[in-house]
Amino acid sequence: MATATKREPGELFGPRFALFADVLAVGLATAAASLPLLTAPAAMSTACAVLDRRVREDVPTTAGGYLRALRDRLRTGDLLAGAGLLAGGALLLFNSAAAGAGLPGAVVFRPVLLLAGGLLAVVLLRACARPESATSWRAALRSAAYDSVRRPRASGVLLMAVATAAVCAWAYPPLAFLVPGPLALAARATEHHL
Repeated sequence: MATATKREPGELFGPRFALFADVLAVGLATAAASLPLLTAPAAMSTACAVLDRRVREDVPTTAGGYLRALRDRLRTGDLLAGAGLLAGGALLLFNSAAAGAGLPGAVVFRPVLLLAGGLLAVVLLRACARPESATSWRAALRSAAYDSVRRPRASGVLLMAVATAAVCAWAYPPLAFLVPGPLALAARATEHHL
């Protein structure tokens, strides 16, 4: 990878700022593509692949290029993965509502539920960052779960990225439309470096 590290004459921002802009553009496109909810796993997986290509090959990324890549890879298995994600999310919300309604042991149950949700998000992000997600979500989830246990340092870094994204989106809700890009970049980075 021959990434430039210096600014050209007359250029206001360096090449690292271009990567930042691409990450935000992909994040916005991913958020828009995830609005139907069933397409969320495919959208995040595509974001991981597009940003990986951006970093490895220094190919500029656009929202239009991202949407073309998503359209080319979207298949029935992606929609089934989205349905599974919705079912799991509904189960977490139901348990959270039960804990908030005075469930006995809620003081202990809430932190455990929060940790379980965070760990589930880590496994799902790692699955999206796997190349296998383009062909088989089952294989991607299996290898992501295995790696999440086998490489706890990478899982911890990704868990911190998820927590940071959640806090940013909670503190300033419009940021929720941008956080998929940095999360996708973090997922790919932890797959390569930790």
